[in-house]
This record gives sequence, C-alpha cells and structure tokens, in this order.
Amino acid sequence: MSSHKVQPKTINITRSIIQAFVKLSPVVQLRNPVVFVVYLGTIVVSGLYVAQLSGMKVGNEPAWFTLSVAIWLWITVLFSNFAESLAEDRGKTQAESLRTLRKEVNAKKIRNIDKKEDYETIPASRLCKDDLVLIEAGDPIPSDGQVVYGIASVDESAITGESAPVIRESGGDSDAVTGGTRVLSDWIIIRITANAGESFIDRMVSLVEGAKRQKTPNEISLSVFLAMLTATFLITIITLLPFSIFSVEQNGTGQVVSLTVLVALLICLSPTTIGGLISTISIAGMNRLLKANVIVSSGRAVEAAGDINCILLDKTGTITHGNRQAEEIFPAAGINIEEVAKSAQLSSFMDQTPEGKSILSLVRSKYYFPDITVGPEGSEFIEFSAETRLSGIKIGNRLILKGASDSIEKQLQLTGSKIPEDLRRKIDDISRLGGTALVLMDNGRALGVIYLKDIIKTGIKERLADLRKMGIRSIMITGDNPLTAAAIAAEAGVDDYLAQATPEQKLKLIRKMQTSGELVAMVGDGTNDAPALAQSDVAVVMNSGTQAAKEAGNMIDLDSDPTKIIEIVEIGKQLLMTRGSMTTFSIANEVAKYFTLIPASFISTYPELNYLNIMHLTSPISAILSAIIFNALVIIAFIPLALRGVTYRPVSAAALLRHNLLIYGLGGLLVPFIGIKVIDIILTIIGAV
Repeated sequence: MSSHKVQPKTINITRSIIQAFVKLSPVVQLRNPVVFVVYLGTIVVSGLYVAQLSGMKVGNEPAWFTLSVAIWLWITVLFSNFAESLAEDRGKTQAESLRTLRKEVNAKKIRNIDKKEDYETIPASRLCKDDLVLIEAGDPIPSDGQVVYGIASVDESAITGESAPVIRESGGDSDAVTGGTRVLSDWIIIRITANAGESFIDRMVSLVEGAKRQKTPNEISLSVFLAMLTATFLITIITLLPFSIFSVEQNGTGQVVSLTVLVALLICLSPTTIGGLISTISIAGMNRLLKANVIVSSGRAVEAAGDINCILLDKTGTITHGNRQAEEIFPAAGINIEEVAKSAQLSSFMDQTPEGKSILSLVRSKYYFPDITVGPEGSEFIEFSAETRLSGIKIGNRLILKGASDSIEKQLQLTGSKIPEDLRRKIDDISRLGGTALVLMDNGRALGVIYLKDIIKTGIKERLADLRKMGIRSIMITGDNPLTAAAIAAEAGVDDYLAQATPEQKLKLIRKMQTSGELVAMVGDGTNDAPALAQSDVAVVMNSGTQAAKEAGNMIDLDSDPTKIIEIVEIGKQLLMTRGSMTTFSIANEVAKYFTLIPASFISTYPELNYLNIMHLTSPISAILSAIIFNALVIIAFIPLALRGVTYRPVSAAALLRHNLLIYGLGGLLVPFIGIKVIDIILTIIGAV
C-alpha cells in the first residue's frame, strides 16, 4: 500500500518557538495545572528579582541567584509550551497540505434527472446537500456524494495515495465518492451529501488541527492526579516557611529559607516532566495515526484503541483475501482427471471473475494445458448470474456448466441425473475445510468438483497471536455457514467467530461484551455495519465505505486496509505506554531532588542535613540552581521520546509494568543524581557559583 500523497511540509521550528511564547497567556496555562503552578512560581520569583533591584531585602541570596532561578523557570515553562507547539505543528502542516485539495472547481448541477445532459455549470461552493451533479470522464468530483446513477472508475490518489483507480457505482457498499478525487472513465450522477465547508476534506483538516484536540478521560484522570500531587507539595512547601522561622528562632542559628528557594523547591519536587509533556504525548499519538493514513476524530479514540479487549474482524478482505482461489480439481468416480480439467478450462476461459481466472491458472500450472485464446466454433459463453448461480459455455448442443451444488443439482434433474455419492462426500469434505465446492457438469452428467479456497492473508495468524499476548481477543464476523466459518477461524487463529452474522447480531454481540466491561473495536465499510460501528468503542471505517459507515465511525482509514486495525491498536498501546513510562520517570526522579534540595534549603539551621548531601554538591546555591536547570533540561530531552513514542512491544500488562519500573523507574532514580552533579561541576568550573 502506498503512502499518503498529501505529505506534510517540514515542521516549522520558528513557528513552534513563537507559539511557545504565545502560550504564555494565563488562559492557556490554566489548562495544565502542573505547568500553571510553575508559571505562577516563575512570576513570583521574577517579582522577587525586581524587588531586589529596587533595593528591597528579599531573602539572603544575591540578586543574580534570584535572576538565574527566574530565567530557568521561564525556560521550563517555554520548553513545555514548545513541546506542545511542536506536536501541534505536525498536525497544522498536514492540515495546510490537505487544504491544497480544496480547489475551486465547477460542477454540472442537473436540472432534470430524466435528462442527464440538462445541467447548469456552477461553482462547487454553491452546491447544497441533495443536489444532483453529473461527473464525466476527466471531471473532478466537486464534493462528497453518493452515486445514484451510473458506474465509473475514480482516481482517489489525492486522498489515499494509491495509484490504482477504484470502481464507484450506485447501490451496494461502493457508492460513496469524495470531493477532491477525479473520474477517469465513464460517467456517474451523484447526490451531494455535504454542504459547503462540511466535506470530507474539511473534516480532515479540522480533525488534524492539534489545537482542536480535546482531552481524553485517561488524560483528564492523569491531569487530576498530577494536580493533586502538586497541590500536596504546595501545601507542604507553604508549611516549610513558618517551620523555618520557628527553627531559626529556636536554634538561634541559621537563615530563614527564602521565597525563591521555596518556589524552586516546589517546582523541582512537582511532577513537571510529565506535566509539561502530557498534552504533547496525546497529540503525537494522533499524529502517528495520521502518518499511518488514519484520520481520527479525537484522542479519546486513540486511547480506547490502546485499551480494547476485543476486536471484531470481517472475514472477507480482512482475514482472507477478497476472492477465493481454485486449489484442486477432483473427478467423479470413473472420470479421467484430464477430461474434467479440460471441461473446467472451457467453462472458464471467458469468465472474468477472480474465481474463473484462478481456475484457468490452476489448469495451466498443474495440468499444463495451453491457454485458450479463441473459443470453439459456434460457442456461446454463459455469464454468471446471481439468480442461477451458474456460469459456463454452450458449444453447439453441448452444455458445460459450473456452479453451486444445489444449482447444478437442479440442472441435472432436468436430464434425469444427479450428483453421484462420491462427489457429495467430496463436497462435504470441502465444506468442512472451509472451502467452496463448484460442481462441474458436461452434457447432463456431473464430471467433478472444483475446490475454491479462502486464502488466509500472509502473517495474519502471527499478528493475531501478538494481539493475544496483549490480552486482546479476536472474533471473526462472517456471513458463511458455521461449518465454513469454523474451518477458516481455525486456520486463521482467531479466538472465536460469529457465522451467518446479521447487523442485529453484530450489534447484540458488541453490547453484550460492553455490558461485561470490555472495550470493543470493529472494522467495517458497509451501511449494514453502521449500527455496530456506532456502538463500538473504536470504529474503523474504510475510506471506500458508505457515507453511513463513515458517519458512524470514529476513525477513517484512507488506505481502506482492514488489517490496519492491528496497527491502530499498536499506536494506541504505544501512546499509553509512553505516558506510563514518562509518568514513572517523572515521579521517580523526585527522589534524587530530595537529596539535593532539602539539605540545601535547611543546612544553615540543621548542619546534620549535610549527611544527605551524598552528591557532595559545591554549595546550597549551586545545589538549588543545578536542580532547577536539570528540571528544565529534562523536559527538552524528553521531547523526541514524547513525539516518537516508546518502542512498542506486544507484551502483557505485568511484563510492561516490570519493564517500566526497571528502565524508567530506575532511570528516574539514577539520571537526576548524575545530571545534577554534572551541572554542579560545570557551574563550579565556570565560576557561576
């Protein structure tokens, strides 16, 4: 599958830097409680520095120290804003590219539906919902619509990046067309399904704009937790000032801790790393889906994809290739296999269906029959009919047919014949294997059976096994009979299946699973899938699907690749893993700061605290400044990881927890010790402290 044609431009770093300053607005900062506390603390310290310049006595530290703390606190806030702006800019550059598809074109609005040539040419922007438009070969499709008459091949590469044209026709599940694409051959009449500004392209532009992102339930929960944690530290820090005053008065020695130090203590001990990057992680997750050619309506859907317990997969096109292939030919008792193969070739040489072509391929490769280019004299090809479920060829008085067993049985009864018992047993065997048996008859007698097999997609079994490792069940949905469904389910490696599925049964199954507490994902493309898609927690709709399906889903796969649900789940898992890993690191690295800041803040009153100075930092001022600088730099250091996401691995929750504790938990404990000590050494060498 080729990549999306609409490639985003290079990310504008300058624009992200500018946006970092724009986001200094209190209204913007208030959306993130943790960063808002840093923001307020920064303003307080900046005010203290101004007060020192005016001659006021503010603490015991020199003015340059207060200024240094203020600068690094501003840098901390700006780094957090920059990370979010950088993630949003990816969406904005994509949106800018998508807007290039919204070109003003003319449309042939039909005045008389009974006469397609009776139309007026108007700008596409004047089209309204339910207008009928004629689109001929070479014409662009002016807006989203539904084919009501005609059939045409359509170039959708502007949307999907796929160069191969697709067929769009009235009726069925291939009647939806998208504005911005182009008709290559023939003609169609479409009914406009969107008003101006409401087309698929418009919705895509709106969805990829990071600024329009809404917080998800998990993100809100984490934000509340971080806010409560920060509030706890805030209350603790507030009590330290009277405690310090009391301690100095009681001991008669030492210095009262200053407001500058208290603010530095609050900000360094708060979970500022994850607090500053939480929105960046969520936006980046949506952008990773966008790179995979999936348009998602909200971060909620991405997170739900990471939490799902079960996936409903349609059999045809998802688990199997869309068309069945001829696997073997079995002759009836007493019939020569070459005779059966020759009749199979004659019945199929004009058959343009995928099954017919596969029969010719089997005859050519296994029995070495040369291809037939011209039919026998006086021959007449019989096309497949949904009513008769037969196809074949008539050569004079000779009639060769292939088709479903019951259809052939009816033809044989006309001649007083029937399918022999040995072929009936073979038909039953093929059904148990999950295949389809085509019975071949020639001049009133059954010659043999052609075994058509559903071809399982390469790698699908392994990918479903990966999902199983993550605790995700897979259920195959098919209209096949239970016997066929069971055979294919076993070969594909799905955990369960629903045979002879109707829209009502799909909906009932999803509701039952959700009632028991499961999160369910579903892939669909048809109008009959719409109820189940609307009910699913994650509903992935093919871009080739109907308008009803697109409106019911919360994700649209531009490549129309049903197996992409597995990639969507991986991206959702990656988002949650990234957030969990960085939260673990952020909370763990507070421990090292305790050993840095607590001794530095109260060592003048309690000299015994020097035993906690295990890093042997140069001075209290150096310790506090090193911690503040590290606190700012760690945010910028984690921006690439927040944008890229942690490396995804299909593991269980228990294994993931152990990995996080080992890598990010232990790393969160050790890295600050190393980082703060290195900064302290540098500050000492350059004479800054």
